[in-house]
Amino acid sequence: ISLTLLFSFCRNLLARKQNARLDKQNDLGWKLFGKVPLRENTQKDSKKIQKEYEDKTGRPSKPPSPKQNVRKNLDFEPLSTTALILEDRPANLPAKPAEEAQKHRQQYEEMVVQAKKRELKEAQRRKKQLEERCRVEESIGNAVLTWNNEILPNWETMWCSRKVRDLWWQGIPPSVRGKVWSLAIGNELNITHELFDICLARAKERWRSLSTGGSEVESEDAGFSAADREASLELIKLDISRTFPNLCIFQQGGPYHDMLHSILGAYTCYRPDVGYVQGMSFIAAVLILNLDTADAFIAFSNLLNKPCQMAFFRVDHGLMLTYFAAFEVFFEENLPKLFAHFKKNNLTPDIYLIDWIFTLYSKSLPLDLACRIWDVFCRDGEEFLFRTALGILKLFEDILTKMDFIHMAQFLTRLPEDLPAEELFASIATIQMQSRNKKWAQVLTALQKDSREMEKGSPSLRH
Repeated sequence: ISLTLLFSFCRNLLARKQNARLDKQNDLGWKLFGKVPLRENTQKDSKKIQKEYEDKTGRPSKPPSPKQNVRKNLDFEPLSTTALILEDRPANLPAKPAEEAQKHRQQYEEMVVQAKKRELKEAQRRKKQLEERCRVEESIGNAVLTWNNEILPNWETMWCSRKVRDLWWQGIPPSVRGKVWSLAIGNELNITHELFDICLARAKERWRSLSTGGSEVESEDAGFSAADREASLELIKLDISRTFPNLCIFQQGGPYHDMLHSILGAYTCYRPDVGYVQGMSFIAAVLILNLDTADAFIAFSNLLNKPCQMAFFRVDHGLMLTYFAAFEVFFEENLPKLFAHFKKNNLTPDIYLIDWIFTLYSKSLPLDLACRIWDVFCRDGEEFLFRTALGILKLFEDILTKMDFIHMAQFLTRLPEDLPAEELFASIATIQMQSRNKKWAQVLTALQKDSREMEKGSPSLRH
């Protein structure tokens, strides 16, 4: 028995030593991480703590408000005026006087009222914009139906009617614009799709020949040197890169680059006597946006064959001066004060008109506005180009009369980008293209006659 008791005693003693060693290792492990091992019954219930505090102070403690909890959890104090007005001051600061609290409350209420007014005003503005957009879309939809169902099927009898002219002035819907332009411009040159294909094939052959250093000269181009043709093609490349650069659709790699290059190249083959002139790329680009390639070429060629465009693109100085003189007749008639100011500062029409006429305003005005100008230009002809110029001058008359030569020239060669369409057309509508009972065509014809007579009477002019 004594041996059994001794063995049991030794086993219990060994077990206690092992347990003590494990506890010590645990304590060391906790200390390594800067922590203290939890002890039993060391945590107190939050209600017990609150009760002990109340017994010690003799007054019940207020539970923290939700706002105070939010404020304590924030890493920063709210900076809004609303927070300063609505929230009580911290406990360690004196409470707000009643008058100050009332004043802050009133300020807050005023702020709320102003905010609601702004929100209401913004909502009304958005509603008005939406209504205007819906109105415009409905108007365009109705106009499309009118053009497709009434006007286009009966073009020859209806295009010059009062109803159609009024509808034309409001702008042609984009979906029918190309068709209307083609009909209005016409095809006096009788160009076919097959002729376009021939001119395009010839242009591509010429590009290949120039790229390989060839010197073949076709019979119809015999009067034009290889250097002239190469310079024309190089100018096309350069101008295409500068055509509506913001759209990024005509530049190298863009979806319309090859179409624009094809039309301009084909035209240089169709009219080698004219070749390529700066500004043509903008006209061709606008047509491409509204017509197929072959139809755009037909419209382009016929458009450039009009007397005014041919005078400018062939750089017929005498005829260009006649157009400028006719323009000044109506300039003085409609805007005498601004006309005198331009004369005083020696600002001649060529400084600003050449760019406008060469590109038919497509470079000078926003594209959508330029298309509306084209709409009425297709209806009224070259006269509307000069009427538009006078409309622009009238719209900015007050600004221009305060400028000197340099600033006027800079302003007119770089018009504001946000030029409102309705204001411009309202300004154009006030321009009267009649001087001393003579219309544009009559004034231009009379000036051309005078110019011819002067050339006949002056030997120096003939030579």
